[in-house]
Amino acid sequence: MKQNKLIFTPGPVKEFPETNAIGGQQTPYFRNDEFSQVMLESEKMLLALVNAPQNSKVITLTASGTAAMEAAVLNLVSVEDKTLSIVSGGFGQRFSDICKIHQRECQSYHPQQDDDLTNTDVLLPHKDNDILLINAHETTICHQFNLTQIGQFCKKNDLLHIVDGISAFLTDPLDMQLHNIDALIVSSQKGLALPPGLAMIILTPKAIDKIIPEPATLYFKFSDYLTNAQRGQTPYTPAVSIILQMHQRLKSIIKQGGIDSAISHTQSIAQFFRNGIKNLPLALYSKHMPNSVTALITTNGQHAGELVADIESKYQIVLCPNGGALSKTVFRVSHMGNITREDTQKLLNVLHDYYGINV
Repeated sequence: MKQNKLIFTPGPVKEFPETNAIGGQQTPYFRNDEFSQVMLESEKMLLALVNAPQNSKVITLTASGTAAMEAAVLNLVSVEDKTLSIVSGGFGQRFSDICKIHQRECQSYHPQQDDDLTNTDVLLPHKDNDILLINAHETTICHQFNLTQIGQFCKKNDLLHIVDGISAFLTDPLDMQLHNIDALIVSSQKGLALPPGLAMIILTPKAIDKIIPEPATLYFKFSDYLTNAQRGQTPYTPAVSIILQMHQRLKSIIKQGGIDSAISHTQSIAQFFRNGIKNLPLALYSKHMPNSVTALITTNGQHAGELVADIESKYQIVLCPNGGALSKTVFRVSHMGNITREDTQKLLNVLHDYYGINV
């Protein structure tokens, strides 16, 4: 595979040279105090960046974000619990599918396309449930939910609030205390701009108290991870190099102004791109678009998948096609990671050239 293409995909994203340099080094041994210190420092930084409540803990999995979603269900959702999953696309459906596979009772709520659940009255029929599962962003359609209102609904009705924040971390506001999030899932290949392979579940004391002591899993057993995390270790071999890359990235993010600065950067890139396409035969798919990714509709009847293939073939720029029912009409452009204004201008120039429209 060619690796010199400029990628605007929502994971993996364009990475930073300094973290790539770490990944190119010999993987060190990790069952020692030096690596334990890296893990403990990383946990402290992650907790600070999402404003986790006091005594929250981080579970670090060598796995994908989907594995972390499944692990959260296995460890936090019992067979007696009544669970509500918010389904507006493929990742919301994934939560529902995980519950079904593991025989957890799960109801699905399908919001209207332009509903960000600011008005949570639509959820009142489900207020007696025990757990709510939601994606902060439904990345398949780039739709952002109002986590403040949803978190207040969960707090008022005592629902455990489990949030997939994989595409929101470091790109959009994600505050565990403000949003009343009890378990937050993030991963390495999105806003952190690292290679795929790490997923973190951040647990508040409320979620920790909810952990099932003996879940039907060996590798994903949270209690084992929490025990090992006390000494800065994991129960099984972790993705050592990616953890070292994460440690460096977290330090860099904090040095450069922290979460607000990271969000502001992504927001500025997203706005610059969206302003730059206004004279093209493209339209925003969602009224509630996050900073991290833009979903676009082709308004001239062109097949969106063919557009993505043409741009890659002719210009060596990789955009993200959609699957399923939206494959013909929708494609996505990421603004996460090491994407700069200059990169974005290059993409805008390419799109204008492709359509034969002057910039």
